[in-house]
Amino acid sequence: MTDVKTIHTATLEVGDRIRMLRIKQNRTLQEVADSCGLSKSMISKIENDKAIPSVATLVKIAQVLGTTISGLLEKEGWDKPIMTPQSEAISKLVKTEKGYMIFPFASEFHQKKMQPFLFTAKKDEVVPHLLTHEGEEFVYVIDGSMKMQVGDTEYMLKAGDSLYFNALQKHGIMPLSDEVHYLDIFV
Repeated sequence: MTDVKTIHTATLEVGDRIRMLRIKQNRTLQEVADSCGLSKSMISKIENDKAIPSVATLVKIAQVLGTTISGLLEKEGWDKPIMTPQSEAISKLVKTEKGYMIFPFASEFHQKKMQPFLFTAKKDEVVPHLLTHEGEEFVYVIDGSMKMQVGDTEYMLKAGDSLYFNALQKHGIMPLSDEVHYLDIFV
């Protein structure tokens, strides 16, 4: 009986963990739903504990959010060091509706103060857009080049360049090279 109660308690909290990961990654319900092959309303129900997801659904959601089922279900170990091999980051990039691909580093570390992401953007695939959100942001270009608009100013960034800014300012990127890879850290 204790095992069933433990599993049930963990399941009831999985919705909160999914919502927290999705919001920290600045992703919409629709983006996660589309990536999982589920409806937006189903993801919302899961996040609000109105539907208990199957194991197969949890696997899909965990993969899309860059974590594991254990990462969604376990209460302990959310603050241990997380090492990500380069091959894992590259192989688990997820394409967004805006045309760029992202990988959230250290998804399992759920109480972190910053949100590091690897972004890959290809020329002519990114949908022009500007966004705004709370916090601060640090962008470091690994390779390639891109134009980044922050407020009314455009910055031309190439490999090794960085930009730090208040994320409440409207901002967005556009690749200049065929492909650009950059680290983006939200705080």
